[in-house]
Amino acid sequence: MINMAVISLKDIIKYLVKITIIIAIVVGLTRYFLSIKNNVENPNNSGEVSKATSESSGKESGSEVTAEKSNGEATTGEDNNGSNKTEEANESNKNNLNSWQNFLSCLDISIPAMAQVNSKENNSAPKENKTIEDILSVNLGVIDNLKSSSDSKQMAEKNVNNENGTDNEGNNEGDENKDNDSNSLENIEHAETGLKTEVLDSNVSPRYSQEYYGVKIRNETDYKLTNEVLDPTSLEINTNNIIIYQTHSCESYTASEKYQYKQTGNFRTTDKNFSVIRVGRELTNQLKSYGYNVIHDENYHDYPSYTGSYTSSLNTVTKLLEENKDTDIVIDVHRDAVGDNTYAPTVKIGDEYAAQIMFVVGGNGSSIPHPEWQQNLKFAIKVQQKANELYPGLFRPIILRESGYNQQVSKAASLIEVGATGNTLDQCLVSMKYLAKVLDEVLGN
Repeated sequence: MINMAVISLKDIIKYLVKITIIIAIVVGLTRYFLSIKNNVENPNNSGEVSKATSESSGKESGSEVTAEKSNGEATTGEDNNGSNKTEEANESNKNNLNSWQNFLSCLDISIPAMAQVNSKENNSAPKENKTIEDILSVNLGVIDNLKSSSDSKQMAEKNVNNENGTDNEGNNEGDENKDNDSNSLENIEHAETGLKTEVLDSNVSPRYSQEYYGVKIRNETDYKLTNEVLDPTSLEINTNNIIIYQTHSCESYTASEKYQYKQTGNFRTTDKNFSVIRVGRELTNQLKSYGYNVIHDENYHDYPSYTGSYTSSLNTVTKLLEENKDTDIVIDVHRDAVGDNTYAPTVKIGDEYAAQIMFVVGGNGSSIPHPEWQQNLKFAIKVQQKANELYPGLFRPIILRESGYNQQVSKAASLIEVGATGNTLDQCLVSMKYLAKVLDEVLGN
């Protein structure tokens, strides 16, 4: 079970506002005390200006120079008084300077980046604009990093409701522009028949308890599977629409040279171009190229919380069925839940390597009644019989379990596991080409 927390945009905005107010206060105080510091360091500026003015005036008027000389005694007395005042001013300025330095020390300790700014200030002439720029550049850089981190966390959540044309109802028919590898329907390559197939060795031997005309079944229930229960010949399927969705939408595969991606969990990713959503999209495009009307839902059902995935996907499928009446075929695409890359069930078809597929059929043992589970089993058997005829080994044995897996929604609802964690996305996309051919043969479009 995976639980992930997401920072809300409202909290981020509140945080940024607080930071901005603090910066404004710091800038104001800095400018104020810088002005004091400038006065402390340059106490004789006004005297120097006055002296320069008097010297200039003396050069222009000789009579004024004579008058200054005749009043020399008075001038000397005033200089002595001025000297005393200067000493007092210097003492006061020294005290002010100490207070200023103490204040700067407090700022160095309390406020990020202030020590760096004060160090620059002490090594160069005072520049108010530069000081403010330094403070803002450092602190706003921290804010930008926070915003970037928050945006990355919210990106996948935002995609839940609106990514590349997915509407709020989750009714998405696929978008060929989402992936550079997506081709137009006209250019999709259909699977050939009559190819040699070979199941490659894996570290897990297929297990089954019963076989019906070549279709192997692993019965994990107490149901007695008679020929009457298994015979699919009487099953009639409406082929007007096909619904495809993914309950565990973030399940992913072993990265390959062509499909490198960043995991957001153990063989999980919120990037729809590398998860089982991409596999569902490939099956959608293949079936559309055969002329079927396919509704592919690309919403997340296991993100941000894995718990409640089937409840979430049930809500989605129920709504889609209400919007698309007379729909029997509902496919939930999964990946086998083995948690390492040592298991990769693979079949070689011609020159291509395809991940093996497995039907998981639900019974009547969940909280939601499903008395017609036999119909779902019949559909799986019918498809697998055709697959065994065209591409032996494409399917692993069917698993029958008590859990319903939302298959009570229609008589041809099915859960297919495409490959396992050890398979690559390349192999799973190849599988969808052959599965689409099998379905087209079964449905007779």
